[in-house]
Amino acid sequence: MFQTFDSAGDPTVGKPRVELLRKWMAENGLDGFVIPRADEHQGEYVADRSARLKWLTGFSGSAGVAIVLRERAFVFVDGRYTLQVRGEVDLDIFSIESLVDNPPASWLKDNLGKGARLGFDPWLHTISEVKALQASADKTGAVLVPLDQNPIDIIWADQPEAPAAPVEIHPIGFAGELARDKLARLAAAIGSDGATHAVLTDPSSIAWAFNIRGGDVPHTPLALGFAILAADGSHQLFMDQRKFSRQVAAYLTQLADLHGPAEFEAAVVALAKDGAKIALDPVLAADKLRMLVEENGGAVIAAADPARIPRATKNQAEINGSRAAHRRDGAAIAKLLCWLDRQEPGSLDEIDVVTRLEETRRATGEETQMPLRDVSFDTISGAGPNGAIMHYRVSRATSRKLQAGELFLLDSGGQYQDGTTDITRTVPIGEPTEEMRERFTLVLKGMIGISTLRFPAGTRGSEIDAVARVALWRHGCDFAHGTGHGVGSYLAVHEGPQRIARTGTEKLLEGMMLSNEPGYYKEGSYGIRIENLILVTPAEPIEGGDIAMHGFETLTLAPIDKRLVRTDLLTRDELQWLDAYHARVLAEIGPMLDGETLAWLEKATAPLPHDAKI
Repeated sequence: MFQTFDSAGDPTVGKPRVELLRKWMAENGLDGFVIPRADEHQGEYVADRSARLKWLTGFSGSAGVAIVLRERAFVFVDGRYTLQVRGEVDLDIFSIESLVDNPPASWLKDNLGKGARLGFDPWLHTISEVKALQASADKTGAVLVPLDQNPIDIIWADQPEAPAAPVEIHPIGFAGELARDKLARLAAAIGSDGATHAVLTDPSSIAWAFNIRGGDVPHTPLALGFAILAADGSHQLFMDQRKFSRQVAAYLTQLADLHGPAEFEAAVVALAKDGAKIALDPVLAADKLRMLVEENGGAVIAAADPARIPRATKNQAEINGSRAAHRRDGAAIAKLLCWLDRQEPGSLDEIDVVTRLEETRRATGEETQMPLRDVSFDTISGAGPNGAIMHYRVSRATSRKLQAGELFLLDSGGQYQDGTTDITRTVPIGEPTEEMRERFTLVLKGMIGISTLRFPAGTRGSEIDAVARVALWRHGCDFAHGTGHGVGSYLAVHEGPQRIARTGTEKLLEGMMLSNEPGYYKEGSYGIRIENLILVTPAEPIEGGDIAMHGFETLTLAPIDKRLVRTDLLTRDELQWLDAYHARVLAEIGPMLDGETLAWLEKATAPLPHDAKI
């Protein structure tokens, strides 16, 4: 099993561990300490050794910060986790704050007075984050204190060792471009930014640039490490070499000088002392790197990670691989949904479905000689009110039966060597209410709106996010997450910088993959989300138009539950899109199915009655 079902978070850990931290703070002259969810690489998933926020507070979500003061303590989360956090932390110890409406930099102005000393680990905060914190501290007279050692690492007696999973070479057939050619492109980009070197802190960028994959963090095939790329091509890779087989070491030696992670700081310092101009991404690079460069005579060039856009704009091999992965994944989802339809309400719980889905994905991969390498994230399997928790993680303590009259939300994905998948389907268990059908259809309208959108080349995700919400807004509803995140190619299922959200400032470029996942969540009752992955493509010219347009190709192939669709709320164009999508699903994954499952799919993808009025 790739997914475990232990309790996601334990609120009982907070009190004794906060007491230990406060004792250390008092001994070291600090009035507070900041504990982010992040590690040194700012990735979504962290190794067990770096799960400091969860260890201290019990909160297990993928985004959050804690601030512990002498007498008070706070946990900051965004809208995805407002319900989850209250079940995972001790509310007698921690107050809950909004990571969006009152982030730490804003909170600091009202909660730290003149002379208050707030400690932080500069390896765990980006340059931009520290800049914002410092600006607030300057206004109040508080003092930010960068620490040489993280106090959590001192008081965490049984902290796990750093991971050392094997590194493997990602074949050219899936990568689509040789690593030496990628590195040459990046070297040219570094020079164009006016830098002599660039530090890659994001393991996804290292994996992409060097055509390697690893297993140091859950569900994402990454090898943790750092790279220093040079405009003159003299690159350095800093990674635990226990991860390298002889073949991998010989391969990487042709691309870069290999060093252990303990040598990284000294290498940055040496370059700085030689007067290097080192590019650091302010939103990704640790503030510690800025300190090392500036304190040793080097110059920091603020520039985006040079691999981020090349990695996000997929080449033809990566696109073809994703299409193939989605056909296999769609067949597995169809088998799962067919099986689910045959079960009696109340006979299954949420874990039963997750286990069956993983078995189905494994079996489908083996049948097609493309095995499932991992799930791409912990499956969200939410029955009834658990479906209203946007990033719910099922555990043995929380798993509910799938009861008649409820909705069941299943958000899952697979990691295959040729592509990463992510799909959400919401299905009724028994007979849905009319309210459920209405809200589902409003969500569907938003998903179709994004799917069929045509937009000028260079449009940003923030400019189209509202398309997914308009139908819900007209009924006084909304959802508290972005419409879509970027997706990697056998890399992170949540990939930046592309996204469809109010905060989506990156241009949507040809070859970028994203999710399309509007939703609706009724606290204590049910949740609805419909998610397909989409690919940015050139659109057919619009007659009479005079600018280049882009659109989306839908990659995900699985039926959308028609029992929840109110056709009277759909336009003719929306109905035609849904029927055409279902016809494509049947054509592409039908040949991979047979017997009862094929018969089920034929029924599930049959055209709907067209009683739309417009």
